[in-house]
Amino acid sequence: MNRTEVAGIGWAVAASDCAGGTDEAGESVADSKRVIVLASGDGSNLQALLDAGVEVVLVASDRPDAYALERGRLAGVDTAVVRPADHPDRRAFDRALRDLVAATRPDAVCLAGFMRVLGPEFVRAFPDRIVNTHPSLLPAFRGAHAVRDALAYGVRVSGCTVHLVDEEVDHGPVLFQAAVPVEDGDDEASLHERIKREEHRLLPVAVGLVASGRVRTDGRRAWLTAEVPGR
Repeated sequence: MNRTEVAGIGWAVAASDCAGGTDEAGESVADSKRVIVLASGDGSNLQALLDAGVEVVLVASDRPDAYALERGRLAGVDTAVVRPADHPDRRAFDRALRDLVAATRPDAVCLAGFMRVLGPEFVRAFPDRIVNTHPSLLPAFRGAHAVRDALAYGVRVSGCTVHLVDEEVDHGPVLFQAAVPVEDGDDEASLHERIKREEHRLLPVAVGLVASGRVRTDGRRAWLTAEVPGR
């Protein structure tokens, strides 16, 4: 089997070993922890979480037509919409979203294609509990057009980064990274599709570990604790 090597929090694992929401010992990392998912679009990363058995208790979106909401409803998950247009400014939107999420008492918050930059008040409410995935090997190609920018630059290897969210864009401590070779003839769609496969493998693992309280940080470094707190 062709195995894409993955680097992540304190160890190296193979991406194929991460499928199904298990950690490096092959144990479940979902463990009935409460996870909130924020999404703006199709929700394929949300589906990966649901398929892995992560306990998603709310799917929230800034767009009422986001298909991620339908994925949530089909899975029996509560959904909500917080539209920026319904609030006088960005800060008010951030506060409304923060209050909605906080009311659910989340163990982790996952950004699954959420296309809004979260403000400081939201980020500070959930320190080291917000997980994002980005379609590049950060710090390369930050921003909304990472795959397009990587192809324009002519890189031979791209990939994805699953990271904690801080107050800067695409900047927080790295949890996992997976390399994805750029193939001859790739366009933005074909390369992005292969990157998504790696995101779908790694995101449930990272979210499960964060929700279980097993991730610790020191500046830009993240590592995995040996035991789940409280056990």
